Amino acid sequence: MIYLTGDTHGRFDRIFTFCEERNTSRDDILIILGDAGINYHLGSRADRLKDSLKTLPITLLCIHGNHEQRPFSIDSYRERDWHGGKVYVEPQYPFLLFAKDGEIYDLDGKKAVAIGGAYSVDKFYRLIRHIAWYDNEQPSPEIKAYVESQLEKDGWQVDYVLSHTVPLKYEPVEVFLPMIDQSEVDKSTEIWLGEIEEKLSYRRWYSGHYHTSKAIDRLRILFEDYAVLGE
Repeated sequence: MIYLTGDTHGRFDRIFTFCEERNTSRDDILIILGDAGINYHLGSRADRLKDSLKTLPITLLCIHGNHEQRPFSIDSYRERDWHGGKVYVEPQYPFLLFAKDGEIYDLDGKKAVAIGGAYSVDKFYRLIRHIAWYDNEQPSPEIKAYVESQLEKDGWQVDYVLSHTVPLKYEPVEVFLPMIDQSEVDKSTEIWLGEIEEKLSYRRWYSGHYHTSKAIDRLRILFEDYAVLGE
């Protein structure tokens, strides 16, 4: 089975419960749609979390969010072939996989593209308080070019999109925090995803980021709920 869920932010109690209730195995896949939080606190704190996840009876595929460092910026990660694409992985944690933006994975015979990243509305709060914030949270021009080139090679046709944030027109404005001035929020990733959405032929689009659960058109935002890929 291939499941999806929203942000975990380093807290995996509900994931252990989910796996126990469904009697999952390492052959099953759970896609976390960004902000897994596994690489938010780096060093020994991250290692302790990863060690605790070693017993998790499922394979995690993590999309990049905006509350974690990108694996290619961490020396211990290596690229590995997985389901027809590339993932980042540490040898000691072979079942904790991190998607490479733009890679198109073969998941049960269907094509799924990973497009991570987003802007942190709590950026300045974190900076003032010396809480971790990473300046590569949004896709760079190079990452965007790679994503588009990969989609171009596949004729702008995939079955599934796995992203953290959403195309601009699908933002769940009803859950925006009232203390945040939206005119100060960088929407460049959402605008870019909107341009992709207009060109792309796809069946389903899944995302996290907004800490809400919502379905609109072919797009579904997940938080602490779960979905089966394709349903």
